[in-house]
Amino acid sequence: MPSGVRARPPSTSRLANQAAQAIHEAFHAHRQQFRALTAQAQACFEARDWSTRQAVALERLNAYRGHLDGLVPTLQATLGERLADRLLWVSAKAVYSGLIEDHQDWDLAETFFNSVTRRVFTTVGVDPLIEFVDTDFDAPPTESDERCCTHYYSGGPADLVRHVLLDRPFQTPWVDLTRDARLAGARLAAAAAALGQPPPVEGWFIEPVFYQGKGAYVVGRLALADGRDLPCVLAVRNGPKGLTVDAVLADEAAVSQLFSFTRSYFMVDSGRPHDVVRFLKHLLPRKRRGELYISLGEPKQGKTELYRALLQHLEDTQERFERAPGTPGLVMAVFTLPGFDWVLKVIRDEFPPQKQVTHAQVKDRYRWIYQHDRAGRLVDAQAFEHLAFPADRFEPDLLAELTGGCGRTVRRVGERVIIGLAWLERRVTPLNLYVRERPEPEAQAALDGYADTLADLAACGIFPGDLLLKNFGVTRHGRVVAYDYDELAPLDEVRFRRIPPGEDGLGAQPGFSVRANDVFPEEFARFLGLPATLRGAFLGRRPEIFEAAWWRGLQAQVSAGKIVEFPPYPPSARLTPDGPESAAERGDAR
Repeated sequence: MPSGVRARPPSTSRLANQAAQAIHEAFHAHRQQFRALTAQAQACFEARDWSTRQAVALERLNAYRGHLDGLVPTLQATLGERLADRLLWVSAKAVYSGLIEDHQDWDLAETFFNSVTRRVFTTVGVDPLIEFVDTDFDAPPTESDERCCTHYYSGGPADLVRHVLLDRPFQTPWVDLTRDARLAGARLAAAAAALGQPPPVEGWFIEPVFYQGKGAYVVGRLALADGRDLPCVLAVRNGPKGLTVDAVLADEAAVSQLFSFTRSYFMVDSGRPHDVVRFLKHLLPRKRRGELYISLGEPKQGKTELYRALLQHLEDTQERFERAPGTPGLVMAVFTLPGFDWVLKVIRDEFPPQKQVTHAQVKDRYRWIYQHDRAGRLVDAQAFEHLAFPADRFEPDLLAELTGGCGRTVRRVGERVIIGLAWLERRVTPLNLYVRERPEPEAQAALDGYADTLADLAACGIFPGDLLLKNFGVTRHGRVVAYDYDELAPLDEVRFRRIPPGEDGLGAQPGFSVRANDVFPEEFARFLGLPATLRGAFLGRRPEIFEAAWWRGLQAQVSAGKIVEFPPYPPSARLTPDGPESAAERGDAR
């Protein structure tokens, strides 16, 4: 080029192609890493290496953000001052759509593009010109779910179970596969008989194995003679002597609890996540697609699906956001739509003196729980930024509360309400309302579940902090869970103490020194808010909760590195009373 002649700047088309290619390459690298990490689950299961499994799961959870962090500087260098040129991004979206049209994971690829544009533009609400608000592609045909499955046909359920398990890629030997197949087949025949049907002989099973905690799960469905389907999940455990089928889950409720929003995400190596979700949706019609994506370890796609569902609900109804049932939180404002089974939570501007926590600490605790083993006792919370809703879809008193008491997070701009940060959680019945409104046997069972929740959380290294019943809830399956995280703490940071002899209690000014992290379990009974009719029975049945020594014993187990699992099914689902591990090592199923 002659000296003095300036180079022509790159065209919009060229830059759009470069941006789309860079995003596509980053997405491909992410999926490669995601699947490589997921594939390690089998080796961890077969080696009974539970600590490495936890580490790999955490690395996989953080991989998405890592690839975004590396991509944005690349785009800045490529696009320069045109990084925020919306016209360029409209073109880049069209190019990118063409690049992913033949992908088996096109839905995840679209969400990855959205993550990039929201990073670049800090998009408020949604922008259909530079985001895939709805997918660019038609869903695969209904028979596509068979592409992620293998079809089995046999002479009876026991033989079918045997073929299914032999077809899985386990390298560890079975203790007694013939026995397990016989017992599992009998369970499946009994489940079919309960529906008035003969034993099933035909089924479809998802090809990859689902790994979670210390278990491996083979997921499928069996065809009944009347055309209905019977869910079938075979729970495999690897004990000191080898593999066994520990349990059979053969009804929607049991499988739903396996795919619970209170459990850690599965490690399942599927190249067709859309097809797997469709198959699971057939088994679990009450589960939202977003929940299923999240349970598969695809939280970004799950958030996309949940947000679409929320917008669709607003479009299909005239409902307004209202305060969620229960005692208003001192740290978080919680609201919902009457017909939507999720709640939104935002941080209040000011906290009362008894809440010794900052905004930054609240956010940190939600991030901590997002990455922690939730032991089936903590509600999954997904963070959303820069949401926007019509102002007229809020009840006036709620809108006044949000814009007045949560003004650092929520503001009204014209006819829109902008929410800078919110967490979306499944709605559950607050425990304090549940025990007050239900018959005494159900209320007492819920309090027993509350005690189990405290023990389960402590066993995986979590102290709930604020033990008031209002901070816990009951799922539709009757399981007690925690959902308020502003005072959660690592168990090893708490000092559990007895009140010194001769002292009446803490009082306003106790006669002994008390440090910030000191906890006195003897005092719990004073402030739990137990109904008078249930208080005595609860204190008598679960006295260990009020003993400092019991809590210190759990601390010692956690400090020693003991990993306790609480299987996502009740003892009644197990094939034999004594499984591959003792109850003490495995943890009681609750």
